[in-house]
Amino acid sequence: MERESLPMYDLRGPITRVIEVLSIAVAASLLALHVLRFAADPASFSWRVLVAVVAGAILADFISGVVHWSADTWGSESLPVLGRRFLHPFRIHHVNPRDFLRRDFIDCNGDVAMITVPVLLGALLLPTSGELGQLATGFVVGFTATILPTNQVHQWAHRPEPPRLVAWLQRGGVILSRTEHERHHASPYVVNYCIATGWCNRTLEAVGFFPALERVIRRVTGAEPRRDERESADDSAE
Repeated sequence: MERESLPMYDLRGPITRVIEVLSIAVAASLLALHVLRFAADPASFSWRVLVAVVAGAILADFISGVVHWSADTWGSESLPVLGRRFLHPFRIHHVNPRDFLRRDFIDCNGDVAMITVPVLLGALLLPTSGELGQLATGFVVGFTATILPTNQVHQWAHRPEPPRLVAWLQRGGVILSRTEHERHHASPYVVNYCIATGWCNRTLEAVGFFPALERVIRRVTGAEPRRDERESADDSAE
């Protein structure tokens, strides 16, 4: 199949582009502010706070997996607003993963930044004094610093030759590697959903987390996982 005939991601209009630029700028500024607040108190540099930072990063990776799994597994692209804006890019990505590489920095990171801004604004209410406040701030820093570049890390995992520093982080297991993410892109696309760091993938696969969750949802709601994808495949075969 020629690349031109493959489905492609919808490019955003100028208004969405402006919103994405502002979202990235605001999110990056708020994250920097939180880091400065966190670093201003020497008492923040303790092993307990470090554990809170790592816990925030792990939760961010887990949530990236849950969101990815949800978009891959449930719903239809025909749903109003949500289908075209949220589900469609994930479905396109399975059919034409290289299309992701044509998205520039703003287009790649704008959506996640929009979601992260309210979290960072709400976190300004957290006190930085006292151990509880330091732990909470450390957790937020770890979570948002990991979740904010999720799509960028995901895109790097598709690049044959990412920047040297990125490749070094991938080899060290700090962020999602190309090799690990390739497992997700093998049909039927049901493993390695976590795309922020990939730290949670092995554990979730070992315990069968997502298949078990699918069974529960099917039993409770009657909904069939990946029904939209199967129907598309059946239509193509006719």
